[in-house]
Amino acid sequence: MKIPDIIIAVDGYSSAGKSTFARSLAAEFGFFYIDSGALYRCVTLFALENGFIHSDMSLDEGGLSRALPGLDLVFTQTDNMRESFLINGRPVGDLIRSLEISNSVSQISSLAFVRDYVNGILQPYGKKGRIVMDGRDIGTHVFPNAQLKIFMATSLEVRSQRRYEEQIAKGENVTLEEVTQNLSKRDYLDSHREISPLVRAEDSYLLDNGNMTVASSLAWVKGLIQGKFGILE
Repeated sequence: MKIPDIIIAVDGYSSAGKSTFARSLAAEFGFFYIDSGALYRCVTLFALENGFIHSDMSLDEGGLSRALPGLDLVFTQTDNMRESFLINGRPVGDLIRSLEISNSVSQISSLAFVRDYVNGILQPYGKKGRIVMDGRDIGTHVFPNAQLKIFMATSLEVRSQRRYEEQIAKGENVTLEEVTQNLSKRDYLDSHREISPLVRAEDSYLLDNGNMTVASSLAWVKGLIQGKFGILE
């Protein structure tokens, strides 16, 4: 199915399946995929490794704000729609997906100067369209004029089980309770931060994929696109 050179914004809560869905959607249409949350995770890793996040979880905002402009954060995309992230030339791989990063990323992403830094990387990709980007404020702040906005809302129970299974598969020593507490905390922080909080855009379409496969989610959005843009296969 050939569709216009649009921007597709996919927002929603952590572990709602945004990345899997958005990546599959981009592959289906030959669009460029961007995981905005991974960039915030990279900044969080940078902050942890350089001592800006202390052991008591307090944050040296001044130190981070002075150091951030010197951070060389680069991402590339492979043919199979996977991303490679480099921090000052060093591949970080699964380091950004650990529970330690998850416990601090909402705190880091709430900072205005961090959001400005990340948005400075993200927004140029919207100039030509043909991108799928997922995150928490893509349709409300990063690309408020995106031609298609999808908000993914899935229960905390389902999301926790998904994330728990992902972490166990990676060899992380975590419990389901720890994962649930982490997601619940992140939900609150993401929804209540002063800068670009997680809210559903008024012109977005709601997707609850709790009982849906990736294939059925793609079928749903393809039907949505056909109707919205008057496309006949």
